[in-house]
Amino acid sequence: MNLFRKKSIQTLLQQSGKGVTLRRNLGAFDLTFLGIGAIIGTGIFVLTGEGALTAGPGLVVSFIIAGITCALAAFAYAEFASMVPISGSAYTYTYVTIGEFLAWVIGWDLVLEYSLAVSAVSSGWSGYFQSFIAGFGLELPKALTGAYNAAEGTVINLPAFLIVMLITFLLSLGIRESKLVNNIMVVLKLAVVALVIFVGVAYVKPENWSPFAPYGFSGIGAAAAVVFFAYLGFDAVSSAAEETINPGKDLPKGIMWSLGICTILYVVVTLVVTGSMPFLNFKGHEDAPVSYVFKFVGQDWVAGMIDLGAVIGMMTVMLVMLYGQIRIGYAMSRDGLLPKFFSTVHPKLRTPYKATWFCGTVCALFGALVPLGELSRLVNLGTLAAFVIISIAVIILRKTQPNLERKFRCPGVPWLPILAVIACVYLMVQLPWGTWLRFLIWWAIGIVVYFAYSVRKSKLNHDD
Repeated sequence: MNLFRKKSIQTLLQQSGKGVTLRRNLGAFDLTFLGIGAIIGTGIFVLTGEGALTAGPGLVVSFIIAGITCALAAFAYAEFASMVPISGSAYTYTYVTIGEFLAWVIGWDLVLEYSLAVSAVSSGWSGYFQSFIAGFGLELPKALTGAYNAAEGTVINLPAFLIVMLITFLLSLGIRESKLVNNIMVVLKLAVVALVIFVGVAYVKPENWSPFAPYGFSGIGAAAAVVFFAYLGFDAVSSAAEETINPGKDLPKGIMWSLGICTILYVVVTLVVTGSMPFLNFKGHEDAPVSYVFKFVGQDWVAGMIDLGAVIGMMTVMLVMLYGQIRIGYAMSRDGLLPKFFSTVHPKLRTPYKATWFCGTVCALFGALVPLGELSRLVNLGTLAAFVIISIAVIILRKTQPNLERKFRCPGVPWLPILAVIACVYLMVQLPWGTWLRFLIWWAIGIVVYFAYSVRKSKLNHDD
């Protein structure tokens, strides 16, 4: 049994062209909007409250640290995306560099990452949706407004469940329809972010930024590990490789452009919201912190627009994250590591429709039944682990296959990827032990599944 057997890039390219294939319909503009659609959402509209209570106004530094960490890993992703234009993202990249076992581990990790990301965002979306309809005098029964909590009187988060099922239906129709809806919603939420900046800057009081770091650098580091969730999504762009018209050139552009635009917006919005209100006032308003800031300064109409923007914005996050999860499951299934069920493509719609409905239903149930806070931390740990492996993999590929054509090259190899590893590990150790324990349990389950099923069903096992 060879746990480090690899697939060649040529084999993957040949395999991706067989049978009913996915429809190529995405360009650089679409990929950038796909990235922005995934990145701007829960992080900016929800986690700013929890982050401010953890770091104070120094939250802006937390966002910069998390953004730099993602940027370091993004260079490695961009190089792989330009030379391995195949669905599967980090899973596929690991398969061609390090081998099947670690590819399975990272694929299993990404399945958890995207599942919980969709679920966590659906939970945050529900909070803003309820805030939005409250402005019209509408209120859901308490039992249907949150994950099960006997003390709070909640049983199920019904809005979270329903929105994920709606997005699942949209994704089942095809990438063209999903792309159109995503692009429209991204334009709308960027308009809301611009509104936050241009209206909010008039209420900024420099004294609200003092003390800048009330809990020291440890608070800033802890907040960086939390708001790292805000940057999830740029890696999902690479999952769209087989539906991109010119993946070699356009995937790196989509990854880097979306990350750069979102980092700038995060920094500016954080300065505005922490400068407009004392950070301790976020206590008790963590579900809709940005909206509360404008209620605090007396701009209720802006707060209403923010609620609407958050409702729209987080829908695009769920759409792209669920899309990424489905495509990774599709790639793993095509390699034989997951049941064939996950790679069955609808002959007319050209989507992995069975996997779409299965994954969507699971994510909807998680979002309806599990609290947001723990979900986001677990997602962060899984994503950081993937970034570490990809940063190491790009170094390995440069050493083992230096002559491969690369339409984008990660600069500063090996030093820049090493910095990415250090930055990711730093954020990982900021997360609580309970999160680590849950993550390790998930990995242990994945290893059992691999040896009980995947290692025997692998296409490479039959080729040996």
